[in-house]
Amino acid sequence: MSFMSMLTKKFALPTREEALPGRPDRVIPTLSHFVSGRSQETPFPGNLKTVLLGMGCFWGAERLFWKLDGVWVTAVGYAGGFTPNPTYNETCTGRTGHTEVVLVAYDPDIVSLERLLAVFWENHDPTQGMRQGNDTGTQYRSAIYVSNADDLAVAIASRDRYQEALKEAGRPNSITTEVKELNEFYYAEEYHQQYLAKNPSGYCGIAGTGVRCPGA
Repeated sequence: MSFMSMLTKKFALPTREEALPGRPDRVIPTLSHFVSGRSQETPFPGNLKTVLLGMGCFWGAERLFWKLDGVWVTAVGYAGGFTPNPTYNETCTGRTGHTEVVLVAYDPDIVSLERLLAVFWENHDPTQGMRQGNDTGTQYRSAIYVSNADDLAVAIASRDRYQEALKEAGRPNSITTEVKELNEFYYAEEYHQQYLAKNPSGYCGIAGTGVRCPGA
């Protein structure tokens, strides 16, 4: 096995023992949200809820959600793995276990979790495993991470509805999206936050299946 092969674990999640050690110091956003001007740092106002959504490269994914009515603020980062406070480069090795996610803080009186999940399902292909389009690796896997059992039930029901919609549309592959309760979120470096607002011509890998999500 080559040195680079040992460093890079692109298509299989590491065990806790294999994961990079990370560091104790958190990345904390020092700037306000580039689009809304609001703070990106938790805790958010008490009426808001949050969900973490992984759907490939987080640059384009974040832009989808900051445009929605009822979304208070967004931020990008890493979740679902073992390494505490990982860097982007570490996450790209596949040895942190994390996937790229968007933190969405939203007002449930204005936009429902079901609506956010419809945007999620319709704007990527959730059947691709450890990739999204040309972006390959564990950091691009599809994921929904929620903070409580009620939201988990909503997410699972949404997944099942979309699986049936895919089947009816002649797309037989199974959804590989990881759906679970998870509160741990690590902010990405400042330059990743609202990247496409700062760099309008930047890379965006967002592409859906063309299948609508029912029931949203």
